[in-house]
Amino acid sequence: MRLTPTMTGLCTPEPLKFAFTAKTSAHASRGGAAPLMLDDAGWRAWWQRPSEAQERAIYIHVPFCRKRCSFCNFFENGANPARMSRYMAALCDDLQRAAESPFGQSRPFSAVYVGGGTPTDMAAGDLSRLASAIRRFPLTVDAELTLEGRLNGFDDEKWQTALAGGFNRFSFGVQSFNTAVRQQAARFDDRETLLSRLGALTRDDEAVIVADLIFGLPGQDDAVWRQDIADVMASGVHGVDLYQLIPMQGTNLERAQEKGRLGWSADGQQRAVMYADGAHTLEAEGWQRLSCSHWRRTDAEQSRYNQMAKRGAEILPFGAGAGGNIHGHGLMYGRDLAAWHEALAAGQRAPGMVMRPNPDARLDGLLRGGLDTGWLALSQLPQGVVSHLMPLFEAWQRHGLARLSAERLALTLAGRFWNVNLQAGLFEYLRCNPPGGIKGGAKPYGHPGKMAGQALV
Repeated sequence: MRLTPTMTGLCTPEPLKFAFTAKTSAHASRGGAAPLMLDDAGWRAWWQRPSEAQERAIYIHVPFCRKRCSFCNFFENGANPARMSRYMAALCDDLQRAAESPFGQSRPFSAVYVGGGTPTDMAAGDLSRLASAIRRFPLTVDAELTLEGRLNGFDDEKWQTALAGGFNRFSFGVQSFNTAVRQQAARFDDRETLLSRLGALTRDDEAVIVADLIFGLPGQDDAVWRQDIADVMASGVHGVDLYQLIPMQGTNLERAQEKGRLGWSADGQQRAVMYADGAHTLEAEGWQRLSCSHWRRTDAEQSRYNQMAKRGAEILPFGAGAGGNIHGHGLMYGRDLAAWHEALAAGQRAPGMVMRPNPDARLDGLLRGGLDTGWLALSQLPQGVVSHLMPLFEAWQRHGLARLSAERLALTLAGRFWNVNLQAGLFEYLRCNPPGGIKGGAKPYGHPGKMAGQALV
């Protein structure tokens, strides 16, 4: 078996800090699926076929922001009200057509995620229309309907409109409560405003509220980060995500660094310690870890969509820039708004990539979903997979990234911090060491796990 440091990590006394040189992406997948040429007739035929997926969700993309954050390289369109309303009208029409199709009606959906961009920038009337369009799909009784966005601009009218429309989960990009850090990151609002608004939204527990925090922002030292954790625990939110800042090309943060204007920011080793401090503090106060980056205060927070996306549910994508899959085929719509509007007006498939089914989608979903939670139940893997992967798992254990037992592989704190690197290494291992002859394959229905706009609003 071929093993490389990119698969196994390095052997070091401090794996939390030094097992890998850096985290370079937010997600990992096997990749390599070939594109498929699909004409409009074939596309329409897909919507006449019932789904065979075991679980389903909907992802809706709203690619507009009023302001570009310093760390973001996904900014697509300014939140011009007229432009957003035109987009939402076309989007809702598209959702209605899809909901009325045999494919849309064939099986219920247990999660809907409205992401971006900044969906909370839409007008209250557009939010109401969107909620009505979503309810045309068959939803499970306990379906999780998430609206992503920012607290700034999400006033009481929008809050009540969203609740009346059936949204029961809200994910707000806070990133940091510290006013100075927020200003450097080009964020709206100060610490007191954020805490006041979160307190108002969580006071009556009318819906699940989740806050995203980023560690490693410029000016965010250990003391600021500890206060961020204390603030989020005191804010009343039901769940929190801790995301590491990943330096990306094309951001204002990168441009500031090139000009020498960035100032101090934590390096990779310091970010590792910040992750550990955040995890230890949350868990010491009784917060339950649902994944390597997500914790909940109460059982009301399920984080269902995120878990479904990781483990390979069928996810119907809608909107320019949205990603998902239909009948096992990966989809990624283009971001060009003009082309998207033109195609929908002509009754055609929106421009974008259609990928052939991944024959290993079921296995990939099990592996990615398990590692994302921090442990793999070995008995759930197909016959032969465990023995094939054992050299890699044993290397992870030797390097302090995992602990092996007869029943499961559990990631250590260091392994959870380097979780995406471990996933990338696992898929590299499978590419370099094809598991020939393994039994137990299943019909693919996978989703690459792309979470558009995560922690960027």
